[in-house]
Amino acid sequence: MPEGKIVKALSGFYYVLTDDEQLIQCRGRGVFRLNKVTPLVGDEVVFQAENDTDGYILEVKERKNELVRPPIANVDQAILVFSAVEPAFSTSLLDRFLVLVEFNNIRPIICITKMDLTNQKERDEIEVYASHYKSAGYEVLLTSSETEAGIESLIPLLEGEISVFAGQSGVGKSSLLNVLRPDLELKTDDISSHLGRGKHTTRHVELIKVGNGLVADTPGFSSLEFTDIELEDLNYCFPEIQRTSEKCKFRGCIHLKEPKCAVKSAVESGDIPEYRYEHYQTFIQEIKDRKPRY
Repeated sequence: MPEGKIVKALSGFYYVLTDDEQLIQCRGRGVFRLNKVTPLVGDEVVFQAENDTDGYILEVKERKNELVRPPIANVDQAILVFSAVEPAFSTSLLDRFLVLVEFNNIRPIICITKMDLTNQKERDEIEVYASHYKSAGYEVLLTSSETEAGIESLIPLLEGEISVFAGQSGVGKSSLLNVLRPDLELKTDDISSHLGRGKHTTRHVELIKVGNGLVADTPGFSSLEFTDIELEDLNYCFPEIQRTSEKCKFRGCIHLKEPKCAVKSAVESGDIPEYRYEHYQTFIQEIKDRKPRY
């Protein structure tokens, strides 16, 4: 049976890209509904087809990861697109994205856009934040879709990978993809001055070929919930906290009220930025307050 990768899901159809670059329109078999399996963009599948528009997916292969919002599977890396301004840069929202991505074993790359719109004070602030995240171990790019500054550093990172572009609405994900693939002519909208956020311009998830990689443009979203993350997982989703926690006196320290906690000492000394630790504390409380599922 032929195999391929789902590169688009739209209106009940799944578009499967084969190794020889054929695109086959497929439907899912009824057995998936019975087994509560929903094929996702990024899935490796087995299918049968009489022609290019009349195929059926027979099997979804095991996934290495999957995201709920956006709905996509088998992602290698996430390009977390955040604007320097319009909307304003949010470390809280970025840290929320980073935790979700780290938890799903997806490599995060932080891409801060709209640097051409910043004044000197705003640029200095962004560069300080960028240095903090680089020190934590993240790749950080400062870019502009308007001037194309920083884009040359992003292109080689996409080669041979499945990358998801994710971030708040209006930060410039589609604009960035238009620079990478001008022929796409993806729709973009200005920020709503009344709401202070962007309009949703991407309506579905689709994998797009960029060089020798595949990139997903995804619908923008503004909230993330830690549905499956447990208290003991959170430590590993903050790389600098995880590294420092090895020096804590007590094993299993969650860095709140425990004595001789190396993480709290690192925050006091400035080795770990205070805002990162505050977000860690907020997320801990959020997980504790989460209603149990039965």
